[in-house]
Amino acid sequence: MVTKEQVIEALRDVHDPEVHRSIVELDMVKSVEIEGTHVTVEVLLTIRGCPLSNVIEKEVNDRLSKLAGVDEVTVKIGHMSDEERAAFAAKVRGGSAAGANPQQAQLPPLLQEGGPRHFLAVASGKGGVGKSTVTANLAVALARQGVRVALIDADIYGFSIPAIFGVQERKPTMIDELIIPVEANGVKLISMQFFVPKDTPVVWRGPMLGKMLRNFFAQVVWGDVDVVLLDLPPGTGDMALDIHTLLPNSKQLIVTTPQSAASEVAVRAGLMGVRTNHEVIGVVENMAYYQCEACGEPAYIFGRGGGERVAKQLNTDLLAEIPIANLSEQTSGVFDANSIQGVQFDKLAIRVRESLGLTSQELRA
Repeated sequence: MVTKEQVIEALRDVHDPEVHRSIVELDMVKSVEIEGTHVTVEVLLTIRGCPLSNVIEKEVNDRLSKLAGVDEVTVKIGHMSDEERAAFAAKVRGGSAAGANPQQAQLPPLLQEGGPRHFLAVASGKGGVGKSTVTANLAVALARQGVRVALIDADIYGFSIPAIFGVQERKPTMIDELIIPVEANGVKLISMQFFVPKDTPVVWRGPMLGKMLRNFFAQVVWGDVDVVLLDLPPGTGDMALDIHTLLPNSKQLIVTTPQSAASEVAVRAGLMGVRTNHEVIGVVENMAYYQCEACGEPAYIFGRGGGERVAKQLNTDLLAEIPIANLSEQTSGVFDANSIQGVQFDKLAIRVRESLGLTSQELRA
């Protein structure tokens, strides 16, 4: 006859699909009843109407059905009380229920020891160069290569990351003061766009921008990640300064286009990183050329050399030249891996991994 201890042990392998931790560890298993070969388990969810309840129910059923001595499984889905939800949030955060407010912690979980191996801020001198598109597609390419990626849309006024991924209608799950990030294309995402009504402008002064950024660090349940990408607003304003203050070990990637107007201001964005001891690992030249579909030859319709000029002045490397896309054929801003752009982003991801020291062996660790 199966024992309660055997049932609990089997359930340790069932993970909450949003938090990615064991339902046993998170005290989501409220009760286990055994009558002969019939096992009944009650699992508590944080909110009513959770769209992932069927996922948990199926996995619990599948796990227990494989146990010797179990012929029938009943899974009951319950819901946490306010006290149970507070305790759940504290466990996810890694503290106790009494200290459940992440704002009171000395350091947000994302910045504590044992957090992500690397932070990489993606910056540009001016808007309109496709910085967010580069950030999103680099994130997806890294994820394809086995990197666990988080992406913070730090452009609070000009957020666009959810739209690029095509997930602007989705909302993060809220558990008390915790936020479960949206996942798309293997990347964990957070953006101001998830929290404001459609077409509503964000009218905030500098201190509020910094507070929202800290909330993204402190209140979002990121789990285990290797790299955090930050899509910075263009220029060298308050948000860029906050990133340099909060993340002294962050590295920087500069995005420009071939035109001299874009490359000149991109240099200024890069020099800000250099002067605050943030290593610029390289430059990406976006919209570098258009590849003729008929002849296969590149057409440099915006000129040439902008990326090389920026890289030379910042004493770094030009990591990639991304061709112009036919956006009428795109259903989202994320390029197919087999497209001309997708291939270049895969090459960029390899060079970024090399710059960060992320080897295949480290990723499997």
